[in-house]
Amino acid sequence: MGGRVALHFASRHRERLSSLVLLSATLGIRDDEERAKRRSRDNVLADHVEAIGTRAFLDEWLAQPMFATLPDDPLERKMRSRDARGLANSLRHAGTGTQAWLGERVASLTVPTLIVAGANDAKFVGEARLLNDVMDNATTSVVPDAGHAAHLERPEDVAALVADLQPQ
Repeated sequence: MGGRVALHFASRHRERLSSLVLLSATLGIRDDEERAKRRSRDNVLADHVEAIGTRAFLDEWLAQPMFATLPDDPLERKMRSRDARGLANSLRHAGTGTQAWLGERVASLTVPTLIVAGANDAKFVGEARLLNDVMDNATTSVVPDAGHAAHLERPEDVAALVADLQPQ
């Protein structure tokens, strides 16, 4: 969700940016009906989180193929939200289904933008290419041997990409 939050911030406060880094980000869901369906699925998922708790939910969530290459880091996992209600509310109020489509809003961003996706996360590699097509001053980098959480899977590679980004 961090990439979407960054895009929303950038679209509203572009004067505060000198550069922008987006990791596994998306422009959102353009179609109102599809966005409503996603909102409904997120609400069901939020109810599920509250019913089973965060520990069981994280076990289920991280078992998805998009996280298959994520290292098993007990400390990082312990730092994840332990508040089922907070996580559920995040899905209900800040999920992709509730957030606006940002295609037109970010098209006029001119700050240097780095768009990063893990090579093993085909969906977000495609989303990165869409973002790159929409944004004028963007560069896309696909991190090899990484999935959705490339910054956790290949931290040195992602750090090097970010370090090379030249702010205005």
